[in-house]
Order: sequence, then structure tokens, then C-alpha cells
Amino acid sequence: MKRVVITGGAGFVGSNLVAALAERGDHVTVVDDFFTGKPRRPTRHLAHSLIPMVEVVEGCVTDYELMRRVCRGADVVFHLACRNIIVSTAHPADDFRVNAGGTFNVLLAARDENVDRVVYTSSCSVYGDQPLLPFLEIDPVSLLTPYAASKFAGEAYCQAFGSSYGLATSVVRYSNVYGPGHLPENPYCGVIARFLYDSIEGRPMKIYGGGEQTRDYTYVTDAVAATILAAEAPAGSVYNVGTSIETSVNELAEMIGGEVKHIGLRDIDNVSRRALSYDHIRRSLGWEPKVELRDGLIHTLSWMESR
Repeated sequence: MKRVVITGGAGFVGSNLVAALAERGDHVTVVDDFFTGKPRRPTRHLAHSLIPMVEVVEGCVTDYELMRRVCRGADVVFHLACRNIIVSTAHPADDFRVNAGGTFNVLLAARDENVDRVVYTSSCSVYGDQPLLPFLEIDPVSLLTPYAASKFAGEAYCQAFGSSYGLATSVVRYSNVYGPGHLPENPYCGVIARFLYDSIEGRPMKIYGGGEQTRDYTYVTDAVAATILAAEAPAGSVYNVGTSIETSVNELAEMIGGEVKHIGLRDIDNVSRRALSYDHIRRSLGWEPKVELRDGLIHTLSWMESR
């Protein structure tokens, strides 16, 4: 059994990570300000016997004293808390405060409390819009949004704390994570949750622009498995977490079925193609995606219909 801290543990990926760690016997402390997460979400689907394994603390990663308190005695910190790309672009000062400043606080608290490892969840947004796919971890970054800049700032601080203070860190770069637990009523949910929900409700799926832009969709259990493995990776490691498969938004809508409606592009729609190579994490940690997109859509739709 380990003592772990999960920032953002009341969010979509975070709550799935909470469940996976509690089920293997770890004691989990969740820190979340509930900006998008829900207070009961981390324990909602846990077996009754596992609920005592999870403590939920309301607070923000911008509070250093809080982070130091929850890090005391912890073995691993999984840092997922952030403002997402839509919020970040609309409110860049808040993005900097939470994403960059909050990550600095988490690392500082982990250093001061002698935490063994910090696993930082970054984003494929750091690659921007580049012509050669799939993206490799050694490719240059292209920071097109405040969100991308703040997430990469977190990566830089991980490297700096490792070099300067010997704090062991590892980084996973997620690509468009989806699956059960992604609440469609959340205004910041991903395209898959929104499309499925619109389809269930009989509404047209809204496609921004022509719909030929591609993304690399990663099922949530695959993302969680990679995140847990990263806690045992060599210090300083950076891993892509994706499938290497491009799927256009039009193709996604066709898989789901139903009416579509094309509307204008948003200011965050500045990446035309995306796919991540997972060769590095496969060779290093033995991870590879297990759930194909069509199967993942079926699982997610089933979960939505049963809510």
C-alpha cells in the first residue's frame, strides 16, 4: 500500500485514477477546487469497502500550505489539476496562476515533504501544429495557446526540480482522453462526450469548421494505466500517451451517426492534425493502448445511457 495524492482527483481522468489506485489498495488523498469536478465524484463508483481509502480535500493547488500539508507522508503525487484549454484561452491570467503557479507549488511542497515521486500530466498541446506525424517526445514544442505554454512551463519546472533538488518526476502527455465518467453537461467536456450526448438527445452534432481536423483519441483506462506506470519510470522521463491514429472530426461523427451541423472555428481550433507516437512508453514501460476507438465509443455510450 502506498499513500498517494491526486490533485484534480474529482475531475474526469482524476476520478478514474482514484478508483484504479484505491482498488489496488493505495490510500488516496484527493485535492480539488471543484472548478469542473464534483465533490462526490472520486468515490461515487467505488465499492463500499474502498471508500475509507479515499480522502477528499477541497482546495486549490495555488495554496502552498495546503499542498504541503497533504503531501506530508505521501509516497507519490499525481498532479492532474489544471484549467483546461477553453478556460485558459478565455482567462490566461487564471491559466498562469493555476497551471504554471499551481504546478510550482505542488513541486515545492513535494520537495519540502520529501515525496518520492511527482507524476505530472501534461498535454499534446505542447506540440502545436506540425507537419510530421506522429509526434515524438523529442520533437520541438510549438506553444500556440496560453494552455500549451502553461502546461509546458510545468514540464520545465519538473526538469528544474529534478536537476536542482533531486526530486524524482515523470511527465505524461495526454492526447484527447475520453470514456465513461466524462460528464456531458460539463461545458468544457471533450468532443466525444458532447457528440454522444447530442446524439442521445436527438440534436445535431456541432462541428467547428470543415471537420477535417484530426485528433488522437485515447480511452481513459489506457491513460490511467500509463499514468500509474509513469510513477515507476526513470526520473526525468517524458512519455506520450496516445494511439498514433489520426481520426478526423467528420469521421468521428460518422462513427457515432446522426445529424451534423458545421459552425465557425473557435480561437482554440488552431491545430489541423494530431497523432502521438507511443513507441517510447511501449519500449520503456511496456504500455500500449488496448481500447480501439469504436469499442471505446460503445463503452462510453453505454455508460451515458445508463446514468
